[in-house]
Amino acid sequence: MDPVIIVGAGPVGLSLSLALARLGVPSVVLDESGGQEDTRPARTAVLRQDTAAFVARLGCADTLETAGTRWTAWRTVRRRRLLERVEFAPHTPAASASPVHLPQHALTRALRAALADEELAEIVTGSRLTELEQDEHGVGAHTRGPNETWWRGSYLVGCDGPRSTVRKLLDIRFPGRTAVERHAVAALRTELPWPGEALLHRSPPRHGGPGGEVSARPLTGGVWRLDWLLPPGRDLVTPDALVARIRDSLAGWTTEAAEPGNESGAAFGRGHGGQVPPYELLDTGVHTVHHRLARSWRQGRAFLAGDAAHLLGALGTQGLDEGLRDAENLAWKLGLAWHQGASEVLLDSYQAERRGAVAARLRAADQALPLLRDGGATRWRTVLPGAARGHSTLLTDGHLGRGQLGAPPVYARSPLAPPAEQIVGAPVGTLPGAPVTDVAVTTADGSVVRLRDRLGRGLLVVLVAPGTGVWDRRHWQSAGLMPQLTSAVAALPMRSEVLVTEAYPGAAAHTVLLVRPDGHLVTALPGVRPAELYMCANAVRGGAEGARGASGALGATGASGALGPSSGGAAESSGGAGVSGTSGTSGASGASGVSGGGAGTDSAIDPVGSSMLHSEGD
Repeated sequence: MDPVIIVGAGPVGLSLSLALARLGVPSVVLDESGGQEDTRPARTAVLRQDTAAFVARLGCADTLETAGTRWTAWRTVRRRRLLERVEFAPHTPAASASPVHLPQHALTRALRAALADEELAEIVTGSRLTELEQDEHGVGAHTRGPNETWWRGSYLVGCDGPRSTVRKLLDIRFPGRTAVERHAVAALRTELPWPGEALLHRSPPRHGGPGGEVSARPLTGGVWRLDWLLPPGRDLVTPDALVARIRDSLAGWTTEAAEPGNESGAAFGRGHGGQVPPYELLDTGVHTVHHRLARSWRQGRAFLAGDAAHLLGALGTQGLDEGLRDAENLAWKLGLAWHQGASEVLLDSYQAERRGAVAARLRAADQALPLLRDGGATRWRTVLPGAARGHSTLLTDGHLGRGQLGAPPVYARSPLAPPAEQIVGAPVGTLPGAPVTDVAVTTADGSVVRLRDRLGRGLLVVLVAPGTGVWDRRHWQSAGLMPQLTSAVAALPMRSEVLVTEAYPGAAAHTVLLVRPDGHLVTALPGVRPAELYMCANAVRGGAEGARGASGALGATGASGALGPSSGGAAESSGGAGVSGTSGTSGASGASGVSGGGAGTDSAIDPVGSSMLHSEGD
């Protein structure tokens, strides 16, 4: 079968190619450039926990640790008053853990290096796409350049950025808003009063006035990225004006930090006595935020992903984060299609889930922007239901990946959801369609790993069995529910793996969780139910269309007698310390990205006609 053609060699295209290679699917990455790397220090990426884990599984874990920074805390300050300080525990799997901040060129370089070791993947530089045609059997792509030729592929994915050639050749419109926000950006090496902590400073006294805003986010090697929200308009930001902003910010922070007895002492820590601290300016620029959403993300065998499909970035949301989620979501579906063939339900689910999630994110940002930027006299609490918090907290949520403006998506209305009326669900702390909690799990060979480490290759079937950690695996694999579960999983129509965990938030003993390859919960069952397991797995691969909007019923409490056998076996074992590392499972609710109505709650809704889509220009 022909390889998958990926147009564009940015982080999204490279990640998709790597994810496909892990699934045994060959791909060709068409790179219009000559392979040169843009090493601008001011161009950085902020990866949330789920996307950082995805990149780590692709072979870039070392780069995330060496080139990336995990902040020790996040400060939200208004004028001279500290409004909120969020502390991060190092390497915690909790949803409140620090994002990873790293230069984008370091991420791209690591992905290219990992791809160079893959026999199933090839990057072809100097290849500019000019024509595209497709039929029921595959896709043809013509490129110009040193490697001018016609390429034949099974599928094609456009990851070629906001001016996507693939999108234009498919004649897909890209409506939205231009220049939603503008930011001046600088990367500099200096010492600030709060080492290792990121800062969002609203209405700073030395510049910006009531609508001013500046953020400071640390990188490795004493480097900081500073972003200033610019006032509306197209006024040029001259080098002198940008240097003045840098000096004003640095002097203001260090002066306020040094003043004894005022509120800023708590906000900024120890300072440098009011002087502008020494700094080395590494890079500057002006970043313009656009909000756009492609009308269609799939046309036959051709798909769009990343900036080719959406542009967002105001209020702290990160377009690269969503692009990596596109790649993770599409990879396992194309893997199934390449190896086993795919139903229209499976292929259409990519657009239904991912476009719906990004649309919900854009809609929330579009509603919040006028309220947060224009002073807030409007009844903003009625516009953002459940947001009984200050404006600054909403901004913090966007930056840290929480709430409506930043939480990972919830595919509550996925076409791949199993029919709720035929499933007896078990209560757990994660809603169906939401990302699962990253608990410690035991694999078939007895090793203990994180649940996220096993994602990407197939379905995960996780048995909640307290006490398993004190048993020798030769015993618990042949005891209790395990033989029945192993037999049921072997009969599933998708590649699957059985895992065991000591505990999962909100789950009783003997609960069985079915987890998609991208880490979203399919359902939780009270015990081993082979027929229902098969039905759910068949729905996930698109073999049976689930009832839209009904998946929320899957978490309903099942009959009390529906739990597995109560005699013997690993699940009955009591006492002992259990599997090490399970402390990460004890967080509240455990429904990562669910609280506050996550971005993907209305994932099946297409907000055509909303205010963010008023412009049809490409």
